[in-house]
Amino acid sequence: MPSLRIRTMSETETVVVLGASDRPERYSYRALRELRAQGHRVVPVHPRLQEIEGSPVLPDLASIDVPVDTVTLYVNPAISAPLEADLIALRPRRVIFNPGTESDALMEALKKRGIEVEEACTLVMLATGQY
Repeated sequence: MPSLRIRTMSETETVVVLGASDRPERYSYRALRELRAQGHRVVPVHPRLQEIEGSPVLPDLASIDVPVDTVTLYVNPAISAPLEADLIALRPRRVIFNPGTESDALMEALKKRGIEVEEACTLVMLATGQY
């Protein structure tokens, strides 16, 4: 059984929330807030939103100009599949496929490029110290 590990503030990550939402009932909104609460730098991405709670939202992955540790997906496979090249170009350490975002083809493409993939719920990982 893997041990639970709690990160210190010096170990925070830059996390892209792909499919970020400004609607409080959405899991991506909750994840964005919890990631921030735990001290992570959050980069929300959504093509039609300008800001979430006063923070700018980027329209696409190509607009990101900082190193990224993790991308957490909140879009369905029909949306994420065409983003394969952009995800690979971003070179995150890992991509988290939240429930409902799983795509075997995208996961394999990322793995082939040395990008770690996880099928997990970001909110559960954060709540249980497994993030």
